[in-house]
Amino acid sequence: MAVLTRERSVVDRPPPVPRNKYPKWGRRAPLLPALIFLVVVTQLPFLATLFISFMKWNSLDPAGRGFAGFDNYVTVFTDPDLRSSVWNTIVLTASVVIISLVLGLGLALLLDKKFAGRGLVRTMLIAPFLVVPVAAALIWKHVLYNPEYGLFNGVLNWLGFDAQPDWISSMPMTAVVLSLVWQWTPFMMLILLAGLQSKPVEPVEAATIDGASSFQIFRYLTFPHLRQYLELGGLLGSIYVVQNFDAVFTITSGGLGTANLPYMIYQTFYQAHEYGEASAAGVIVVVGSIIIATFALRTVSSLFKEDKR
Repeated sequence: MAVLTRERSVVDRPPPVPRNKYPKWGRRAPLLPALIFLVVVTQLPFLATLFISFMKWNSLDPAGRGFAGFDNYVTVFTDPDLRSSVWNTIVLTASVVIISLVLGLGLALLLDKKFAGRGLVRTMLIAPFLVVPVAAALIWKHVLYNPEYGLFNGVLNWLGFDAQPDWISSMPMTAVVLSLVWQWTPFMMLILLAGLQSKPVEPVEAATIDGASSFQIFRYLTFPHLRQYLELGGLLGSIYVVQNFDAVFTITSGGLGTANLPYMIYQTFYQAHEYGEASAAGVIVVVGSIIIATFALRTVSSLFKEDKR
């Protein structure tokens, strides 16, 4: 009797509702708190910045506040200092990304080989990327570049050279670029190393059997496979480097022709108290970052499509 009752209860139990039959709001409701938090933290401040960018707003002149239209954007692109900062941003971003990609590719090719202590070497090479940006800039400014007790001049003195150059004054933009390259090369190395380790082995083995040299294998097999990983590293690096403020502020304080757009936004906002112009420059940086991020997302999606194949 108990067996019949159990079988009847199993038969009478309604079939489970398919997952796609649940209402859409029921599937998306758990994501609502995260979405609200994201909107409050990111979108509302951006909308406020966008609104202020169309205002004539100087905290030292409250009576002169009013609607300015596109005047702030015109000022950003016509003011010599702001226009120079845009050019410095382009030069700084392109230099850091390209040099980091080249060095990262070389290190990734090295770490793709098996040798004793590879894990230790990999950990040591990743370490610069884990350093806080301000701390990394301070290391380069005081430990390496300092003309009196810096490591670079100490090495020159040990080698017998009398010259004790002031590295930051003599090559300010290069000093900023080198500090950022030191920090971003491990990031590029990790992306390219992941690409190398996902490379199919069979074509390489076949090419080796056919007598192809190492350079030919790299040129015709490895490099085409890494093309999208190089694009991804370049795009992600550009998103972050274009917004860099720490290195410029710490090493040169924006002087000697190294002020980039994020530093000029800081200077316009906190020193000149021109909230409208600073907001307009900030909107330009955000729009540029969104454009770069769009290309990065397309590259990532193409990588996933290739993996599914």
